[in-house]
Amino acid sequence: MSANPNCGVAHGDAAGPPTDRVLVAVFASPVAAALTRYAADLGYRTVLVEPDAGRQVDMSPDVVARGFAELDGELAAGTADVVVTDHHRDELGELLRDALAAPTRWIGLMGNPRHEGPHVAALTALGVPPEEIARVHRPIGLDIGSKTPPEIAISTLAGLLADRSGRSGGFAHAR
Repeated sequence: MSANPNCGVAHGDAAGPPTDRVLVAVFASPVAAALTRYAADLGYRTVLVEPDAGRQVDMSPDVVARGFAELDGELAAGTADVVVTDHHRDELGELLRDALAAPTRWIGLMGNPRHEGPHVAALTALGVPPEEIARVHRPIGLDIGSKTPPEIAISTLAGLLADRSGRSGGFAHAR
């Protein structure tokens, strides 16, 4: 048997699941549904922030909240990763401002990296300083050519895992 613990995991000697991971998906969307489903398999406690009480929520996160003010207990450890899954919602600026003020580990926003994100203007209008706005990661996830909500979720979660491990997320090609 190898002394490498990763080799043991590959052969079924699974380590216990991590207990400090929280994934906060912001806005109910197909990507948020895939994120919360896959994140649960990765040991994350899953949270959905959906400010619109009338919006259909077709997923089963551990917690559903209308805003970050409801999440004090979920965010207390400072280990939460926040993923904003829609950059066209009117509530974008306020929710990102609140996420930046909360004890979160990482905050990211989906969107096309070829254009300035609408979060910049929204946060600037709310008086959020540029150094705080710069904490919002965009683009998010690994560049694997994701097109569908499940692919985007896998790319995003892989990027979060790489970041938590201090890795770039790129492949090292062995010869």
